[in-house]
Amino acid sequence: MSASHKDLHSKLTLGGLLISLGIIYGDIGTSPLYVMKAILGDHIINADVVLGGVSAVFWTLTLQTTIKYVMITLSADNHGEGGIFALYALVKKTKIKWLIVPAIVGGSALLADGIITPPISVSSAVEGIRKFYPEINTIPIVIGILFVLFAIQQFGSKLVGKFFAPMMMVWFAMLAVLGISQIGQNLTVLKAINPYYAYHLLSIHPEGFFVLGFVFLCTTGAEALYSDMGHCGRKNIRISWVFVKTTLVLNYFGQAAYLIGKEGETLQTLGGKNGNPFYLIMPDWFQPIGIVVATLAAVIASQALISGSFTLINEAMRLNFWPKVKIKYPTELKGQLYIPSINWLLFFGCVGIVLHFEESNNMEHAYGLAIILCMIMTTILLNYYLIMKRVKLYLIVPLITTYLLIEFSFLAANITKFADGGYVTLIIAAILISIMTTWYLAKQINKSYTKLVKVEDYKKVLAELSADLSIPKYATHLVYMTNAGRTDEIEEKVMYSILQKRPKRADIYWFVHVNILSEPYKAEYKVTEIAKDDLYRVDFNLGFREPTKINLMFREVIKDMVKKGEVDITSRYESLNKNNIIGDFKFVLSEKFLSNDSRLRWHEKIIMNSYFLLKKLSLSEEKAFGLDSSSVKIEKFPMVLHAPEKVDLIRIK
Repeated sequence: MSASHKDLHSKLTLGGLLISLGIIYGDIGTSPLYVMKAILGDHIINADVVLGGVSAVFWTLTLQTTIKYVMITLSADNHGEGGIFALYALVKKTKIKWLIVPAIVGGSALLADGIITPPISVSSAVEGIRKFYPEINTIPIVIGILFVLFAIQQFGSKLVGKFFAPMMMVWFAMLAVLGISQIGQNLTVLKAINPYYAYHLLSIHPEGFFVLGFVFLCTTGAEALYSDMGHCGRKNIRISWVFVKTTLVLNYFGQAAYLIGKEGETLQTLGGKNGNPFYLIMPDWFQPIGIVVATLAAVIASQALISGSFTLINEAMRLNFWPKVKIKYPTELKGQLYIPSINWLLFFGCVGIVLHFEESNNMEHAYGLAIILCMIMTTILLNYYLIMKRVKLYLIVPLITTYLLIEFSFLAANITKFADGGYVTLIIAAILISIMTTWYLAKQINKSYTKLVKVEDYKKVLAELSADLSIPKYATHLVYMTNAGRTDEIEEKVMYSILQKRPKRADIYWFVHVNILSEPYKAEYKVTEIAKDDLYRVDFNLGFREPTKINLMFREVIKDMVKKGEVDITSRYESLNKNNIIGDFKFVLSEKFLSNDSRLRWHEKIIMNSYFLLKKLSLSEEKAFGLDSSSVKIEKFPMVLHAPEKVDLIRIK
C-alpha cells in the first residue's frame, strides 16, 4: 500500500474529518428532513407515537449505525477499502461458494438505493419553498439541482468533499441549535432515551409496527458510510460520527419536543399541505435561510451514495460481476475515482424517479426496502468474516442473531411499502442482479471452455518460425495478452493464431498477463525468459484501484530490460538495425463470438446471448488494457459450447 494511502487509513487529520463530513454523512445526515414527517404522516399527533418513534430512532442509530457499522463493520476492510464487495472479497477465502448470492444481492440493492436517495433528499428540501409559494412546481428545480450534482462528480471526491464540508458543518450546527431550542422548552422528551418507549410503541400501539418502516429511514446512509471508507479512512469516519450522531439526536428530540406540545393536531393543520416538523421548529424569520441550507445539504446527501457507487462498481469489475467500464482518476490522491457511465446512469435513474413519484411523500414508500436487503446481506457476510477472524462463537451467535432479528423486523415493516412504490427500487435491484449474475456466470462458462496448452511444447516451433525467412515478417515484436495464470501455460487459441491463422513470424514473441489483486494499491511485474531472444512472458500484478495502462507499463518493462542487457529491441531488418532503429511492437487481442456449432442448453443460451450483448455495450478490450489502437490487432475466435461429437454423413459415388 502506498504511503499516502496508509496515512489516509491510519491517521486522524482535520482535513480527513472535514472531507468525511462532506462526502460520507450527507445521506444519514439529512434524514431529519423526512423521518419524523414520515412517522406521523397525516395522522393526528399522539404523544405516545412521537415518544415511541423518537426512542426507536435513537436506538436504531445506536444499534444499527454506531455499533454494527461504525464499530464492527468498519473493521472489515480490504486493505482500507469498504463496502459489501470488499467484505465479500475477504470472506471469499472461506471457499463457501453460495456467499456470492448475498454479495450480488446486497451490491445491487445498494446501487438501487443510490437511484432513490438523491431524489428524496433534494425533493424534501426543495418542497420547503411551498411555504412561501404553495403552487410552485418543484420538479424542474429538483432535476436541475441533480444535474449540477452529477456534473461536478468528474472533479473527484476530494474537491467535492472540500467544497461540501463547510456546508455540512453549517448543516449539522443548525440541526443541533434547532434541536436544543425545542428540547429546552419540553425536557420531558429526554425520557425517550429509555428503550421502553420504543418497545411500548411496537407492542401496544396498533400502528407501531407500520411506524418501524419509517423509523428505518434514519439509518439508510449507514451502508454508504461503509462503502465510502476508501475515500476518507476509518479513523476519520469513527471520530466524526460522534459529532454527527450528537447533532442528529438533538434534532430528532427537538422535533419530538415540539410535536408533543401540539398533541391532537395534524402536521397539515400546523404547516399546510406540506407540513414538516423539520421546518415547523424553525422561527418564521429563519425559515428562508433554513430552506436554502437544507437544500444544499440535501444535494450533498446524494454524494455518499454516488461515491459509494463508484467504489462498488470498481470492485464489482474486479470480481467479474460487472462489464468493463471506463474509470477516471480525477486527483492524485489514492482512493478517488470517477466512473462516467455509472454517474450518468444514476442521473437518468434519478430523473426517472422524480418524474414517476413527483413528490417526496410518494418517494418515502419506495425508500428503504432495497437498502434493508443490503443490510441483511452485509450481516450474513459479516457473520462469516467474524468466523474467519476466529471470534468466539458465544460472541458471534448473539450478535448476528440480534442484527438479523432487527433487520428482518425492518424488512417486514418495509414490505408494506411494496405496492405503494417499493416495487420500483426492487425492480431496479432485480435488473442489476440479473446483469451481475449474467456477467459472472458467462465468465465462468468462458473459463471452463478455455483450453490451455504447455508453452514448452511450442518453444522449438516458435524459434524455427522466427528464423523462417520464407514467411513474411508480421512484426518485430509480437505481443499477446493472455489470461493463463501459470507461466508455463498459454491458451490454445494463441498458438493457433501464431502458427495456423496466417502464420505470424516475429523476431520476439511476448506473452503479457495482467493479474488484478484483491488489494487496492500495488503495481509490480515479473519477467520470465522462456526462450532467449525468442520468447518472454511478462506478468503484471496490479491492485484493483490501479489504472490498467498496459501500453505505458509494458514500455517501462522493455526499457528496464534493455538497460539491464536482457533483451535487444533494435529492428532485425538489416538497414534499420545498422541505424539502431527500434523494432515495431504489435499487440494481438482475441475476441470471442458464439459459434453456430454450439449446442446450448436454454439457460446457457440466455446467459451467453445476454453476455455478448452487454460486451458490445462495455469498454473494448484494447481500451480496458489502455493499449494504443494503432498497434492493436483484434482477432475473432468462435466459442464452441457443447459441440456435436460427430456429424452423420454418407459418402456417395
